[in-house]
Amino acid sequence: MGVKVVPARKSRPRTSAPGAHFSLAVSGLQSNWGAMWSGANRAAEEFYAGLLQEFDENKKGIRKDPFIYEADIQVQLISKGQPNPLKNILHENETIFIVEKVPLEKEEPSPIEELQSEDTAISDLSTGENVGLLALPIGRARQLIGFYTMAHNPNMTHLKINRPVTALPPLWVRCDGSDPEGISWLGAELISTSSNITGIVLYMVTCKVDKNFSVNLEDLKKSHKKRHHLSTLTASGFARYELFKSTALDDTVAASQTTITLDISWSPVDEILQTPPLSSTATLVLADGLRTGVTEWPEPLEAKSAVQLVQEFLNELSKLNEFGDSTKKDTEIVKHDAAAVDGSIECLLTVRGDLDFAEQLWCKMSSSVISYQDLVKCFSLVIQSLQRGAIQPWLHSGSNSLLSKLIHQSYYGTMDTVSLSGTVPVQMLLEIGLDKLKKDYLCFFIGQELASLNHLEYFISPSVDTQEQVHRVQKLHHILEIVVSCMLFIKPQHELLFSLTQSCIKYYEQNPLDEQHIFQLPVRPTAVKDLYQNEKPQKWRVEINSGQKKVKTVWQLSDSPPIDHLNFHRPDFSELTLSGSLEERISFTNMVTCSQVHFK
Repeated sequence: MGVKVVPARKSRPRTSAPGAHFSLAVSGLQSNWGAMWSGANRAAEEFYAGLLQEFDENKKGIRKDPFIYEADIQVQLISKGQPNPLKNILHENETIFIVEKVPLEKEEPSPIEELQSEDTAISDLSTGENVGLLALPIGRARQLIGFYTMAHNPNMTHLKINRPVTALPPLWVRCDGSDPEGISWLGAELISTSSNITGIVLYMVTCKVDKNFSVNLEDLKKSHKKRHHLSTLTASGFARYELFKSTALDDTVAASQTTITLDISWSPVDEILQTPPLSSTATLVLADGLRTGVTEWPEPLEAKSAVQLVQEFLNELSKLNEFGDSTKKDTEIVKHDAAAVDGSIECLLTVRGDLDFAEQLWCKMSSSVISYQDLVKCFSLVIQSLQRGAIQPWLHSGSNSLLSKLIHQSYYGTMDTVSLSGTVPVQMLLEIGLDKLKKDYLCFFIGQELASLNHLEYFISPSVDTQEQVHRVQKLHHILEIVVSCMLFIKPQHELLFSLTQSCIKYYEQNPLDEQHIFQLPVRPTAVKDLYQNEKPQKWRVEINSGQKKVKTVWQLSDSPPIDHLNFHRPDFSELTLSGSLEERISFTNMVTCSQVHFK
């Protein structure tokens, strides 16, 4: 019996009603979007919480390391007055958050690797590599800016954030410049009233090497108007001229690190790279005075030993004493102290002809003493001569030094016993050196008619302890260096020098010694026009706005990179001329643009 097999008709099983596939797809998509938004919400909450904690602890004076976000990102709060990586871009000194990658930790090198690293150290420096300044991809940077914006948006009420939201300082994120626009920074700054956050300004900074830049001021204005829907605007200019900067190749000032710049601001701006008009506001900026570094015990400048020189000096005075003339002022010309004054300052200091006994003794000992034993022997000779009455030297008034007290006692034939042990000989030498330096500085400032005795009373007062006297003389020396820098390198009018001196005196009467302090002095452009009108600026900037400080467009040209975390081409040392400048000047342009978002 045969069996006939009839193949079944192919048919697609119906598992759902029509349209079910579309519904499932939409449902899945909604589920994915929901998970994404949930994740973004949590991320915004966590990011804001970290920023808020950092902000609160900073207000309480608690200093700590940057906080880490999601293992690979660090955030640090830069307070007002601290070194700011945005100073060359924003030209403001506000508290801000800086966001960047966590620096890679370097492994401890083996001895072989250490030897190899010494060979490559110079090449690493020349390429400008710095593992401490790590930027983020633009996508990640925008995400973090988004979290900051979400957290401050009053409409995002579903976020688990205490209300009202605390308005945090601006947030700036380092970017690696790998996108087509070459973005180097993204920033966000809140717009707020006394009680509400009403919006946010989003900033974008780009920077590039641009030898042949082509930009038109009118085009910048039109772009700003279009972006912000404005009808009126103003353009303000800024230019910085480097009047003097010492370099390693400059042999005129061996240990100088002085920088003298002129900052000029004006409005309106007529064209790109406009020379500042004489109606501008100008400020002279002086930084890093002629710092000679650590003063070490000098090599002997005399062929004879210190003991020989002091003995000969005492013998001469003793002979004068025999003729009843030991109080006569010695008119011997004595060179300036090599340990206190370098060549650039010495040329402006008048050699004093009224040195008293202690000052002449200082000059002979400071140029020849090479050991502690020399100190003891020299002061022993002096004290013995005083005790015998062999000399009756004269002194200037106003000294509280131990040697001056002994000399005054010797006039009456009775002297205290002094043990030349421990730190006593060093203290004695320090005291007579301080007395001489004070009089040298008085002679300079009063002789140049830059200050009066009353102006300098704080710096020369003997009523404080020796250590404080040293600090005050160091301050006076720094003032001298700043003033001499101006006299030598920009030759200003006396009125300007007087104002600068008084400004430095006022600062140091109230502040500790700070050789990094930048002294600023307002000047009239007409008084310094010859210093800048035919020179190229170190930096030139135009800022376009319409009366709102935060909404602006900035274009800047400079001869050094304003961004510290991007690798620009740096010329090698063979491209340097003898004067330390580049044969072909390299220019960097950077642009700051912004957009304003209002929370409705």
